[in-house]
Amino acid sequence: MKLDFIGSLSRTHYSVEVKPELHDQEVTLFGWVQEIRDLGGIRFVILKDREGTIQVTVPRKKVGSEVLSKSDILQKRYSIGVRGVVKKTEMTPRGIEVIPKEIRIFSTAALHLPIDITGKTPAHIDVRLDARALDLCQEKNFAVFKIQHTAVEAVRNFLFEKGFIEVHTPRIIASATEGGAALFPVEYFEKKAFLAQSPQLYKEELIMSFEKVFEVGPFFRAEESHTRRHLSEFVSIDIEQAFATADNVMQLLEQLTQFACKAVNGKCQKELSKLKHDVKIPEVPFRRLKYDDVLRDLKQEGIEILWGDDIPTQAFRILGKIHPNFYFITDWPTHSKAFYIKPRDDNPEICEGFDLMWSWIELASGGTRIASKELLIRRLEEKGLNPESFKHHLQAFDYGMPPHAGWAVGLERLTMMLTGEKNIREVTLYPRDKFRLTP
Repeated sequence: MKLDFIGSLSRTHYSVEVKPELHDQEVTLFGWVQEIRDLGGIRFVILKDREGTIQVTVPRKKVGSEVLSKSDILQKRYSIGVRGVVKKTEMTPRGIEVIPKEIRIFSTAALHLPIDITGKTPAHIDVRLDARALDLCQEKNFAVFKIQHTAVEAVRNFLFEKGFIEVHTPRIIASATEGGAALFPVEYFEKKAFLAQSPQLYKEELIMSFEKVFEVGPFFRAEESHTRRHLSEFVSIDIEQAFATADNVMQLLEQLTQFACKAVNGKCQKELSKLKHDVKIPEVPFRRLKYDDVLRDLKQEGIEILWGDDIPTQAFRILGKIHPNFYFITDWPTHSKAFYIKPRDDNPEICEGFDLMWSWIELASGGTRIASKELLIRRLEEKGLNPESFKHHLQAFDYGMPPHAGWAVGLERLTMMLTGEKNIREVTLYPRDKFRLTP
């Protein structure tokens, strides 16, 4: 088959922009063949673009021979352009169809596709991820990422309005940011390096000049956990603020969460309806629960956790039933949090760290940071980390490190909340985990 060139053909409308008011007007559409129905004397081609679908109607006796011959060879997922006339009709849900004057075929597709692009025949997630480029063409999946796009846009607008400056920190680093063994080593010429776990140390240093910074970007953790909420590569929304405490940035975080929910609720009703999900706009302030409160609540449910221990997933699931919406967990045991989280002055066994929870899922973690070089060195040693590995970061504390605080939100987990999806791989374009490195 000889394929066509796009040439001077230029899109005039997306599918959703073609309305009955355009009756008898000419339009040019681009997209892919979603379905074909042939009734003998008439053929219906459902054209899909990123905004939706539209019916192209080909009456055999009313179109030119070239249009007819092109329509004869169309198959699902062919990439095409259609120039035609809009007609009102009562035979389609939207009350319009397009009668083609010209059809151009830009590319073809395999006769047997690995998944059903209409979504009517479900496939296992691993099968879909193996054909991810095609899987993302399904309307439900596109809706997820349109919502994610709207949320990121809202986050940026909110933080810009609050005076934050967007920054971009290195992804190749010389030492662990968070400590621990969850690091991906990389070859960096003749030196040992790692992929960044977070921008934590860099954003702390940057508040010494910019005062209020944020970053939206990918980070990497060699997660052994293979669950529905863990990834090895994820997108983090990080902020850091000078002359601030945990309370200050908690207020900022709950306001941002509310703002993002409002944005998605206001701009993405079509996408939410495809997902059959409602986004409720939360009231602020969110409930604050101390770590001790959580242990008490769980004990009343028959789950006893020793003070200082981590809270296991099953316990969080129970907690999510008690508190099904947004809430903070504060006053964690100091040893359970990262080395840079500040211990409380009145009780160093407890720190000024917090987690933002949605039901049983942790969306964000943050807190007041340590601004004292001596205390930070002590905390590094308590964590079994070598202060010498952090000498460049510690050096910054000789230049007037102010009191500061910040947090990090997992974008994929935020998207799970906004879309109702239960598996983090559904809200990640090309997920990476212990078992998946392709596509």
